[in-house]
Amino acid sequence: MHLPRPTAPRLEPIPKVAERAREVMESSFANAVNVIATIAHSRPISKAFGEFAQTILFKGDLSRRDVEIAVLRMGWNCQSVYEFGQHTLIARAEVMTEEEIYLVTRPIAEGNWTPAEAAVLQVVDDLYSDDCVSDATWAEAKAHFSEAEMVHLVAAAGCYRMVSGLLNSTGVQRDEGVPDWPTASTPTLGGSAISKPACEP
Repeated sequence: MHLPRPTAPRLEPIPKVAERAREVMESSFANAVNVIATIAHSRPISKAFGEFAQTILFKGDLSRRDVEIAVLRMGWNCQSVYEFGQHTLIARAEVMTEEEIYLVTRPIAEGNWTPAEAAVLQVVDDLYSDDCVSDATWAEAKAHFSEAEMVHLVAAAGCYRMVSGLLNSTGVQRDEGVPDWPTASTPTLGGSAISKPACEP
């Protein structure tokens, strides 16, 4: 069960920071103005968060695809639509298809994941449900990932659980162009497609 998410900002984005962020991101496929301008209420946290998030996303040993699978899954588990929407843009542009992004929101067995990718999803689910990866999940993940990659994976999931909680609690609203939850197309009796929203966990 999830508490209702705020439908309006609890902390308003700082206008001057938003203006600068909008200029910087003008040519980017992503649009994270609201989160940048909200976290800027705390300059030390903003600086530290930016450095850590960049390290999680673009450094370390885990592949970009595995990182995005982990980040999207945690955003879904936490029901953080802003986090999921932002990383939909990133994953879509870099490493995942629309169908794969949708399947992140479904039970693991429904997706055509590799064994390593299924292990990533299960690691995230274990951390979300009990803040500890089970012995069985750890053993499966270790069959696919090095020790350095395991540290990166657990850190990525933990980082974006914190991010999801921050976004949900401060009421950061989606920026222009940031998508809502993904949908899957299912055929009708007449042969045309209808959109089916992803169900909550």
